Amino acid sequence: MTDEPPLRRRAVDSRDGAVPSPAAPEPADAAADQPVGGPVPLTAPRDGTPQPVATPRELDEVVARFAAGGGPVALDAERASGYRYSQRAYLVQLRRAGAGTALIDPLPLPDLSTLDAVIGEAEWVLHAASQDLACLAEVGLRPRRLFDTELAARLAGFERVGLAALTEQLLGYTLEKHHSAADWSSRPLPESWLTYAALDVEMLVDLRDALDEELTRQGKSAWAAEEFAALVRNGARPPKVRAEPWRRTSGIHRVRGARAQARVRSLWYARDQIAARRDAAPGRVLPDSAIVAAAELDPKDEKTLLTLPGFGGRSVRRLARTWLAALDDARQLPEDALPVTPTVEGPPPPHRWAERDPVAAGRLARCREVVVRISGEHRMPAENLIAPDSIRRLAWQPPEEVTDDTVAETLRGFGAREWQLGLLLPDLTRALTEPTP
Repeated sequence: MTDEPPLRRRAVDSRDGAVPSPAAPEPADAAADQPVGGPVPLTAPRDGTPQPVATPRELDEVVARFAAGGGPVALDAERASGYRYSQRAYLVQLRRAGAGTALIDPLPLPDLSTLDAVIGEAEWVLHAASQDLACLAEVGLRPRRLFDTELAARLAGFERVGLAALTEQLLGYTLEKHHSAADWSSRPLPESWLTYAALDVEMLVDLRDALDEELTRQGKSAWAAEEFAALVRNGARPPKVRAEPWRRTSGIHRVRGARAQARVRSLWYARDQIAARRDAAPGRVLPDSAIVAAAELDPKDEKTLLTLPGFGGRSVRRLARTWLAALDDARQLPEDALPVTPTVEGPPPPHRWAERDPVAAGRLARCREVVVRISGEHRMPAENLIAPDSIRRLAWQPPEEVTDDTVAETLRGFGAREWQLGLLLPDLTRALTEPTP
């Protein structure tokens, strides 16, 4: 295992051998100019910006191209977070050597299983795969093998792991990211957005090769393989539905009393129904700040309601009766129907451990010291060495008999991988059994 810091820039040859456009010279040429010339702005795909595929015939042509291509497949998806209620994909981008780049519109083409059939056995290269795997699965795209460039960079110890930062550090290119928060559900998509989307997969395979080389140099390739396999198994699962999602309303900590919390709950669900029906982000229907303000004041008429912050917009005003009805519903609830403090599953917040269980607090402190030390030795974030929640659960309720085997079994139950156990045991076992000073 090397203790050298990760590389910061490296020349990487293109896999597809395409002749680059003037706006996108070969990566090796850009890196060769460093650091005198500085990074090269990547402003246009080397093969030009493709138009979105939107018909079955066009999809068949893409399927044939990617079936004839070779090597890994770079993928990305654009959602409309902050604009839409759903987390579906509104554009899917792919690139493969010998096939070029394709942009697919999943609105008219919601089933891409024919494409999955020809690329499914290839290695898929994604950046921050956990963000895209669920929406890709919705359109029939499910990897059997993958390489996550963001996760690889974390394991390799890079401080900046965004796609643009890594592309600049390792390949000598700069990518513009100013369309990342755009409303990708809008149609037609502007040409500049399509160029941005195509560039997101332009260099992914080259970046994958540079990071794979770095992981090999550091002796971390097997660790990454375990992490990628876990993503394949679990990454497309939809997030767990929270029992009381309204409790995550921003600013709810200011709302005092069960009756006022009932108003938050009632307004939250009224908003959620409207947002789901419109396929609009809930915050665009009614901001959290407005829910909290109404819950605190409990307005009884439209005039008072509309004076509150967040209720001044035209679309919000049109729903004034809906908001007043939700508040009235909360007002009419019997006492036994008001919200109660939820039963916390798992350990309490760590700041309360010293008061509730000083022995457990000591275990947690020692376990955290182990994780911080070992993650530092291997130059990776502590949360990538082991999930913080796993350490909290282990320290709060360790096995009855604390041994390397029982600790390992407990952590496996929380989802820990074998490479993590190999690094952390037996230090965690000792941390659990040492007496509190």
